[in-house]
Amino acid sequence: MADARSPRFAGPADLHLHSNHSDGTETPGEVVRQAHAHGVRTLALTDHDRTTGWDEAAEATAALGMTFIPGMELSAKHEWRSVHVLGYLFDPFDAGVLAETTRIRDDRIGRAERIVRNIGRDYDIEWADVVEQTTLDATVGRPHIADALVARGIVRDRTEAFDGILHPREGYYEPHYAPDPLTAVRLITEAGGVAIIAHPVTAGRDRMMPVPFIERLIDAGLGGFEIDHRENTDAGKRRLHELAAAHDLIVTGSSDYHGTGKPNLPGENTTSLDMVARLIDRATGTAPRYA
Repeated sequence: MADARSPRFAGPADLHLHSNHSDGTETPGEVVRQAHAHGVRTLALTDHDRTTGWDEAAEATAALGMTFIPGMELSAKHEWRSVHVLGYLFDPFDAGVLAETTRIRDDRIGRAERIVRNIGRDYDIEWADVVEQTTLDATVGRPHIADALVARGIVRDRTEAFDGILHPREGYYEPHYAPDPLTAVRLITEAGGVAIIAHPVTAGRDRMMPVPFIERLIDAGLGGFEIDHRENTDAGKRRLHELAAAHDLIVTGSSDYHGTGKPNLPGENTTSLDMVARLIDRATGTAPRYA
């Protein structure tokens, strides 16, 4: 049913899906078709640190009578924490966004090569194996190394790879460049977009950013939190709902679909149409693509 204020789009709305332009396993068009088959009618493609899948996804949503919300998942880091900032409806040609995402992607490639060299000391794998698992436009990362390990028969699937060889405790891990979340939020906001922290309260000690720092992000323009996500803890969700209510923030829910790369399914968590409307109303960088 369409939102009363924005009758051009309908739900359910899933605002966090990945294609093979980053670490998903399907093309943008196939991601859209899978989402449609699971009942989703408004979606955002949010590949890591790139927007190259937007046009294909928009064409696919138009063909299926769906609404497309252009998005991206921007890598960031706070102290030891990996923080992912979802950016929606920003200008993809903004100079600041382009410079930062290029820097992130370039460093990811060097970091991935270092990890593969480390693993190659103990296992039969080399960089060419990883390249075979990527597409031309992909942001290369650890999921592609996991796929290479699967292809070489070293592990059964991505989950085994991340629980074992790719886990930092195994000693093959290498750090990578990522901006701090304040920079990420400001870049997205200055490009006319809306910044939402992805899965902010996953399980693990001290994984949630300190509340005073989150309040600094809000002051810098943070739009809200992705709360309904399978990796968020119940206690963390309650705390984020309190913060969102206190600051009148946008609250989203999403699948974080990666094709066969994760068990997550399109539409397993969704965003209310009222919140989708708030997101659209707030953005100035680019427009949704309506059917």
